[in-house]
Amino acid sequence: MMKLISNVLTLASAALLAQAAYAQEDLLAKGEYLTRAANCVACHTVPGGQPFAGGVEFKLPFGSLFSPNITPDPQTGIGAWTDDEFVSALQTGIGRDGKHYYPAFPYTSYSKMSRDDILAIKGYLDSLQPVEQAPRENHIGFPFNQRWGMVFWNLLFLNDEPFQADSQRSAEWNRGKYLVEGPGHCGECHSPRNLFQAVSSERSLAGNLIQGWNAYNISADPVHGIGAWPTDVLAGYLKDGAAPGLGLSSGPMAEVVENSLRHLTDADRQAIAVFLKDSPPRSEGVPRPQQVTLAEPGSGSALGNKLFAEACASCHRWDGTGNQSQTAMLLGLKTVNDPAASNLLGILLSGHGAADAPVNRRMPSFGNIYTDQELAALSSFMLQRFGESGAQVSVPAVAKRRTESLH
Repeated sequence: MMKLISNVLTLASAALLAQAAYAQEDLLAKGEYLTRAANCVACHTVPGGQPFAGGVEFKLPFGSLFSPNITPDPQTGIGAWTDDEFVSALQTGIGRDGKHYYPAFPYTSYSKMSRDDILAIKGYLDSLQPVEQAPRENHIGFPFNQRWGMVFWNLLFLNDEPFQADSQRSAEWNRGKYLVEGPGHCGECHSPRNLFQAVSSERSLAGNLIQGWNAYNISADPVHGIGAWPTDVLAGYLKDGAAPGLGLSSGPMAEVVENSLRHLTDADRQAIAVFLKDSPPRSEGVPRPQQVTLAEPGSGSALGNKLFAEACASCHRWDGTGNQSQTAMLLGLKTVNDPAASNLLGILLSGHGAADAPVNRRMPSFGNIYTDQELAALSSFMLQRFGESGAQVSVPAVAKRRTESLH
């Protein structure tokens, strides 16, 4: 009898241990998923560096900030941080030892996240290999280097109320709002900022210029935003980074798709699309070309025409419909309708597509092949042929964009 009881207790103990192990695995999986949703790797990993070890530079009007190490190294990372310290950093912008963070760290969005979700992220980060890498010193002049000033900034601009579901809306809409305004922090890049570098709530999702790249208007406006996109097409764009005739992710947005959005579930991407399609429309920023009348081949500058014929027409076609892949479709894109050619020049200089992407979805860099004069002629030709702005790109504008792409 005693042996039977002992066996039963042993089995029960094993079951409890197994249940605890499964629970831990589930928590780590949840933490990894939310870390992906928040795209933490993008801001805390330098190209070629150790994941999450920090050191990424953020150039702001008042100087440069460098992201910290968030691996579990106890000396240079977050290995010695308590749960409360980590939650405080993400919800209030105040980390260990009362250190105030600048709003380049999107705690104003993470404040919408629940404590459980934040601790799931911490649990996942704590499970990673520690990396000993001291944070780089920020290069910020007086008075902006006085972190105590963030006390007043937070009083003015931080709404640290956690996300509250709207009972009048569907569960899908609420999930989309949570992802967009919380972990996804979409407005941090796609919204203009005021003089104090706070996101403009009155112009949320209206677009912004980030590191030389245009983070386009993603409000529900049908011309300037994504209001005319079918919901399922918008959800597909979040997975693939391309919506033929509507949009093509490039620069930082391509990295967001690669590192974050494509790893979400179909249901979450659909929820994001549903919410964005219902967001307040903002009629500003670069509009999509509506009715483009293509000029005949041979029109425009001779140099731009020649370069397009030699380097572009085989993939993009003279009519802009794309030859090998719909990813090569130029018609309908804001990229060829932006008078400043911000993203067009960025793509021409840096190329497009991840190294492991199919060959028909990659584009080589022309930055080391063409001069500033040649790129000015080529981009001007493309804007005038496939867009409606009629813009002419100057050689100094190309030189400036080239400098931005190198940093």
